[in-house]
Amino acid sequence: MGIFSRTRDIIAANVTDLLDRAEDPAKMIRMIILEMEETLVEVRASAARTIADQKEMRRHIAKLEGLQHSWTEKAQLALSKDREDLAKAALVEKQKAADMAEQLSHEIAVLDEALHASEEDIAKLQAKLREARARQNSLVTRMESAQNRLRVREAYAGEKVNDAFARFDMLERRVDMAEGRADAATLGQQPKTLEEEIAELQASDKVDAELAALKASMQKGE
Repeated sequence: MGIFSRTRDIIAANVTDLLDRAEDPAKMIRMIILEMEETLVEVRASAARTIADQKEMRRHIAKLEGLQHSWTEKAQLALSKDREDLAKAALVEKQKAADMAEQLSHEIAVLDEALHASEEDIAKLQAKLREARARQNSLVTRMESAQNRLRVREAYAGEKVNDAFARFDMLERRVDMAEGRADAATLGQQPKTLEEEIAELQASDKVDAELAALKASMQKGE
């Protein structure tokens, strides 16, 4: 069973209220649009049949008018031959054709009213359909926005991010341990005295002087 009982219910429907009450608004809006599209097709098909019926009736009226003219000529011919009885019979047939044409004209007028009502219904249905499609686009946009926000939140608070930061913490702990071992290696050592530091400099100067002398003697030997 459809959401609406066709044309009148669709025109009177409040799409917003339907969506507010729906458990799944996205699914509901798709169903509403489908219902409206199917109804619009049916109303247009009905209007097309009405127009076709009117055209057929007008063609029949034209034939009846030609028939009336024919019976008038026959009545005139009968009178010219002093056959009043035949003239009267011809006029009776003419009247039958006229009555039928009048009845068809009345039916065309009734169909005109129905066609006008269908035209109004089609315009209202199209407006409702535009409204529903606009709501659908809004829902799609909101859904995409919500999904994007969810992805961003997962990027900041998801398991992968937590795992990455856990690995960072582990690496930092390793660095801390290495630095701790290096610092511990110097624990308990006495700082060098001023004399020790100067003695190291003097020893270094002696090595440099001896190296220079060795180079010089090698150059002379050459």
